[in-house]
Amino acid sequence: MAITPMMQQYLDMKEKYPGMILFFRLGDFYEMFFDDAKLVSQELELTLTGKDCGMKERAPMCGVPHHAADQYINRLVERGYNVAICEQMEDPALAKGIVKRDVIRIVTPGTITDQSALEERKNNYLLCVHFDSKNAAGLAFVDVSTGEFFTYEVKPADKKLADEIARIAPSEILCSDVERLRLLAGTWTASVTSYPESAFKTASAKQALLEHFHAYSLDVFGLEGMRLAIGASGALMRYLGDTQKNALEHITRVQLYTPSRFMTLDATARRNLELTEGIRSHNKRGTLLGLLDHTATAMGGRMLRSFIEQPLAQKQEIDARLDAVAALKDAHMITASLHDELRGVYDIERLMGRISYHSINARDCLALCTSLSRIPSIRELLADVHSAQLDAIYETLEPLTDVTELLEKAINPDAPLAITEGDIIRDGFNEELDKLRRASTDGKQWLSDLEAKEREETGIKNLKINYNRVFGYYIEVTKSYYELVPYRYTRKQTLANAERYTTPELHELEEQIMGAQERAVRLEQALFAQVREFLSERIERIQDIATALKTLDALISLSIAATQYNYVRPQITEDGAMEIEDGRHPVVENGMHAAEQFVPNSTKMDLDENRMLIITGPNMAGKSTYMRQVALITLMAHMGSFVPASSATIPLTDRIFTRVGASDDLASGQSTFMVEMTEMAHILLNATRHSLIILDEIGRGTSTFDGLSIAWAVVEYIADEKKIGAKTLFATHYHELSELEGRLPGVVNYRVSVKEHGEDVIFLRKIERGGADKSFGIHVAHLAGLPRPVVVRAHEILSRLEAADVNQASIGPNILEEHPDKAPAQINLFESPAMDLVEELKNIDVMAITPMDAMNMIFNLRERARRI
Repeated sequence: MAITPMMQQYLDMKEKYPGMILFFRLGDFYEMFFDDAKLVSQELELTLTGKDCGMKERAPMCGVPHHAADQYINRLVERGYNVAICEQMEDPALAKGIVKRDVIRIVTPGTITDQSALEERKNNYLLCVHFDSKNAAGLAFVDVSTGEFFTYEVKPADKKLADEIARIAPSEILCSDVERLRLLAGTWTASVTSYPESAFKTASAKQALLEHFHAYSLDVFGLEGMRLAIGASGALMRYLGDTQKNALEHITRVQLYTPSRFMTLDATARRNLELTEGIRSHNKRGTLLGLLDHTATAMGGRMLRSFIEQPLAQKQEIDARLDAVAALKDAHMITASLHDELRGVYDIERLMGRISYHSINARDCLALCTSLSRIPSIRELLADVHSAQLDAIYETLEPLTDVTELLEKAINPDAPLAITEGDIIRDGFNEELDKLRRASTDGKQWLSDLEAKEREETGIKNLKINYNRVFGYYIEVTKSYYELVPYRYTRKQTLANAERYTTPELHELEEQIMGAQERAVRLEQALFAQVREFLSERIERIQDIATALKTLDALISLSIAATQYNYVRPQITEDGAMEIEDGRHPVVENGMHAAEQFVPNSTKMDLDENRMLIITGPNMAGKSTYMRQVALITLMAHMGSFVPASSATIPLTDRIFTRVGASDDLASGQSTFMVEMTEMAHILLNATRHSLIILDEIGRGTSTFDGLSIAWAVVEYIADEKKIGAKTLFATHYHELSELEGRLPGVVNYRVSVKEHGEDVIFLRKIERGGADKSFGIHVAHLAGLPRPVVVRAHEILSRLEAADVNQASIGPNILEEHPDKAPAQINLFESPAMDLVEELKNIDVMAITPMDAMNMIFNLRERARRI
């Protein structure tokens, strides 16, 4: 039994796109067959049916309406599938034989453009990674919804690649060597696509870039000689060509990303500081982004996110941004008006993407027109607010009157969503279209008027103008009036009791009326295509406007936050000294109840006497909050934001490291302690003298003495200027580390002050000089809600443990017995009696004693050691 031509066409198309779900257009539906149908029916909970296709058994089939396909495609892509959209390439009514079909686009996680599937205020990046034979990589990443395209090189890749992937946070990663990617970058949540090595070859990649950008040389983008960046960028463009199958006109330039311009933040620091996503909430609520985001536009929201995720690292750029924020803050009335104007600006960047994808509709054009029409007002307001950056924005905001005038004249203000419905072009824009519309709407009246006119001229009182599908419009005259029929009438049909005629005037009306609406829709589509082409020729100009507007929006957001939360401008220095007066944690402060008051704390650090702060104190007293606020204030200053303090001097910082808490990583088989040590190793291997390190409880995941030993060694290593010497805040419960002040250069003790009132403990939240001599863990357990018997018993056990000699060789069950004669003892690593034995051993001259003397000496040392 021969397979049907349609099913053969489907199978041929499926063979070209293996591993993808094929959406095959049949009339008003996209259909899936065989395994695709079974899979999609399960994933999307669709009814599985069947279709006769010339085979022995019916082919399994399911489908979705073409007008609602995007929502189904998005759900499949979210689940990790790639979808190939196979469209009808000709009108089925006009096709001879089987309708021509072809795949018009492949949708992957990194190439989604449907607005409903994208976060308005977050970029959706597709990243391409290209390795060399050594330890370097070229990176290129693009947001196809906005057209933003960046590239650069990282060396060494084994130390930097994971941090860069964490910063970019791509939805999809393209690579020819997936195993090496996993080895160097660890784990990630992005989808990974393997791509042929041939696409990364320099010659092939360069050709792809030159063809797309219509350039003679890559020098214009600063890429000449950057072999790895060229390889990644060219392969990315080829992949986009393979999957998107359009000209991608909105990708107008490659921007060379310079990592040295920005502070480096690894994935751990981003997570622990909760910059854009809460650890528990997994959204921006309770994050720095959630606090600072007062942007009026979606693209401004994306720009502010990039400010936070990519803090600046060069003083001149930071000061330029701070100057802009300060000018806007001082001119708060103008800033409020600017903010109101920006509320009327739509997402111009993604509108440009829709132009490139030919998916822009009339309402999008109206949104673009509304947005661009705001520019003169925004420009007028900006004329009175000055800084180098704001002046540059002012110059870029060129009123695009040619665009707004065309859109105002061409697009119907009440246009429907779909361009196939008609009424998208405004009356008066095109004379022929107006005529067709009149024919469509006024045709009946025209025929009625013609009928009345013919009756009057001929005297035929019962003359009628009618219509049928075979003969069209005609004038009908009964037998009794044949003698009055004028010579200008042409006979069309003879009936038993009447004759049917036409006239040149009726024929002309018929041509105007017949199919006028259909011809009007076709003409509207052609006119709309001309408008779209007009816009596509100006994409780059409009993108420059969009960049200026979103930057202005982000700067205004920072100025609003500075005013609303009483932030101050930080002073940026290059000498390594940090001084924060009355600093506050921005997010914690904002989340407090009205009756509560945040307790500010000051911080003074430098690269000499105050390099490392050892912070002791009870749980919940505020150690972690204090350390995080120092990190956030440092980061906010580098992103060009005002900061929560009464004054702040912040040194240029190359990286912020955090080691806060830990949890099992069961997916990779790592315990809590292994995760902790892995993070610690990363810090010790990558921190520099100009980094800021935040450490919270090192060594708590193992035994007491192991943990204390590790924490001690870490402090020594970081404090050593020859190894790291970075500014560090180290919170710990190991009070023994307080002994390091005065013994290691740059180490100083701080504690969180508390007040004891009987059995109650009041946390004062104030950081002061000195080390804590007591923990309050059982009190915190009581606050957490442990049953009172447990708390009481814990106090009993603690008192007996404190009375015991923790230096004895073994501690057994008898430790819980009363030992009133035992005084509390705590090990002192500097003044332990064992140190005397060590010193004595050091001073023995082994070459000057006899074997018998040596035996006696060992015996005596052993006996003394037993007594310690």
